[in-house]
Amino acid sequence: MFGFGPATRIYVATGATDMRNNFNGLYGLVRDHLGGDPESGHVFLFTNARRNRLKLLVYDGSGLWVCAKKLDGGRFRWPDAGSTVKKIVLSSEELALLLGGIDLTQTRPRKWYRKPRSEEPTESLKTA
Repeated sequence: MFGFGPATRIYVATGATDMRNNFNGLYGLVRDHLGGDPESGHVFLFTNARRNRLKLLVYDGSGLWVCAKKLDGGRFRWPDAGSTVKKIVLSSEELALLLGGIDLTQTRPRKWYRKPRSEEPTESLKTA
């Protein structure tokens, strides 16, 4: 499917999103609500209020991809950072855990070196 390298940022919209949004609707949410660039190549994740559906928006250089998933049972354990934060940054490993049904608040990364990267000010899951 997609290979996300270390330079690819994964942004999670913290609030509920109307899953009827298509390419243009999600593009507008990224630009206007999250303050991001939809054509940056970064990944943007959205979920509905019941947390049983999600949509992923990413630009691959030639066009937008929208991928959707609907759970047959259960719910995604969506990261929550409070009402003032609009987006959270995840690593590709955290994205895999989230999509695999793992509650990220009950996991803990091991201490090891990871070169810090400069990015615009936003909340990280580790501070939540």
